[in-house]
Amino acid sequence: MRHLLLSDIEQMSSRYRASFINSISGFKSLNLVGSIAKDGQHNLAPFNSIVHIGSNPPYLGMIARPATESHQTLSNIIASGYYTLNSVSESIMEQAHQCSAKYDANTSEFEQTGLEVFLSEKNIAPYVLVSSIKIGLELVEIIPIQLNQTSLVIGKIIEIILPESIISEDGFVDIASAGSITCNGLDSYYSVKALKRIPYAKP
Repeated sequence: MRHLLLSDIEQMSSRYRASFINSISGFKSLNLVGSIAKDGQHNLAPFNSIVHIGSNPPYLGMIARPATESHQTLSNIIASGYYTLNSVSESIMEQAHQCSAKYDANTSEFEQTGLEVFLSEKNIAPYVLVSSIKIGLELVEIIPIQLNQTSLVIGKIIEIILPESIISEDGFVDIASAGSITCNGLDSYYSVKALKRIPYAKP
């Protein structure tokens, strides 16, 4: 059993430390974030930091890196005010991973990976056609995180497109039956198996 202190972590090489810290907290949800630039160019990038903020109104948050030439998602969201979340299945796992490559701003990840665009009348940002669960969001707030120059991006859900069959009577969405996969770290992907739903806990 290893016992690591902050001083041990700080001495790791940058790539080793990034992989170690990114994976140590466990499995994360995986989504492709679709966005659109000022010139209409479509962008697609994998994100594993989506978090529930609230249900009424329905808010979701995500951590975004600084807006740079190689990270167009945040600048696109700021420019258009809209973006999409698209579930990832095993069938598009490698294409989703390829979307993490640092393409320039004039290159569409949709075109580079062969993923087909789906457009909605409610959202100008692009969806991934084959994704089982598609969520459209409108930007409502960006909270800068000064510690490492990242941002918490909060969006309001304006539409959801998903199979009726994965919604249970109480509103629970069974993403496992939708074929969604999960990830850990920057490059490891896992299938999902439902174990059990446990009733609401009371004292």
